[in-house]
Amino acid sequence: MANGPERATKGDNKPRLSLHVPEPQYRPDADEVDFSAIEVPEAGKQPRPDEACEPHETHGLCTDLIRVLGDDNMAHGPWDPKLDPETLRQMLHHFSLVRAFDERMFRGQRQGKTSFYMKCTGEEATSIATSMALQPDDMIFPSYRQQGALIARGYPLIEMINQIYSNSGDKLKGRQLPIMYSSREHSFFSISGNLATQTPQAVGWAMASAIKHDTRIAATWVGEGSTAEGDFHAACTFASVYNAPVILNVINNQWAISSFSGFAGGERATFASRAIGYGLAGLRVDGNDPLACYAAEKWAADRARTNAGPTLIEFFTYRAEGHSTSDDPSGYRSAQEREAWPLGDPVARLKNHLIALGEWDEDRQAEMDLKAAEKVKADTKLAEKNGILGHGMHQPFHTMFEDVFEEEPWHLREQNAQSQAERDKKYPDGVPH
Repeated sequence: MANGPERATKGDNKPRLSLHVPEPQYRPDADEVDFSAIEVPEAGKQPRPDEACEPHETHGLCTDLIRVLGDDNMAHGPWDPKLDPETLRQMLHHFSLVRAFDERMFRGQRQGKTSFYMKCTGEEATSIATSMALQPDDMIFPSYRQQGALIARGYPLIEMINQIYSNSGDKLKGRQLPIMYSSREHSFFSISGNLATQTPQAVGWAMASAIKHDTRIAATWVGEGSTAEGDFHAACTFASVYNAPVILNVINNQWAISSFSGFAGGERATFASRAIGYGLAGLRVDGNDPLACYAAEKWAADRARTNAGPTLIEFFTYRAEGHSTSDDPSGYRSAQEREAWPLGDPVARLKNHLIALGEWDEDRQAEMDLKAAEKVKADTKLAEKNGILGHGMHQPFHTMFEDVFEEEPWHLREQNAQSQAERDKKYPDGVPH
């Protein structure tokens, strides 16, 4: 039987089907960047419903954009979290530290000290401001660009660098790709390279917390591209059905590794509007506004903590750097996009807000940035004493067989001994460095 157009008979006037393939608006070195189609509403004009409201009362906020900081660098409207200056300075310090950390780790990868790194430049508020809105023991299920959350919770930088270098000081024993941190003590769940797996894990953990009548909630982060994964939709279903005390944070930074948000459905509707179909509360937030990010996460946390229900939040932001050190964004997007992005830079916006309040100045900012860079440099040098990529200073060979069972079974002991014997035979003088 013939297929496609050949099936049409002579004189058949039925319309021919066509397939839509999403295309980004701007191509490298070909199109002028124009973000004028993005609607940026006036700060402070978005209503703030009660945290215990019915999900349908947030429908309008799924297509709006919650903003607090205005063009005058001041806070406006009902979403203003009214944070004191010291808290704002602490947030700015975390911003400065994560940027310094990103810069040095990026250079370290280019110098061959590690195999891989991912920056979060431009997205700092979506992890730092949001994690500051949570309780310290609330469980974080991150994606791979939430290093700011771990830094905000006080995780030692040297431990992060050890993990990135997979050296002898790596608490994860070299078993994870660089930047895939984990810390039980800081309620920071292991990062997974498999997209969206953390979302049903977060919902399941939150359900368990509710079953135990605990007080801790869960929050998870996922990129907008990963919302096309089945795991994300399973998470939304379970969160809605069981009223799980969880926050689903969607970081819409416009780009996956090389494809724009349209491939995940961003052309048709906002990512926050996915909450509507699942019966979830939904918010769409200016992801480059630190105060709006904090306020939205705090709203969702209070809602979850009082059994009022889960929340899906879309943070509308922009990935200013490449997807990772393995990515060259100049191959698929215009170099002018970063400067043209209409929501600005989250670090600059918070700094300018503190200056407008009379609580900060450029000299103190320069001093803070310098101290952050010096701190990262000092911790990097300490971590490098534990080894870098290709140094030979790695985890002992026998650790490959550990931590699978509570007590090592006979067959693993046998494999361990056999592999060690073969290793000694091949390298009688020791493994060359």
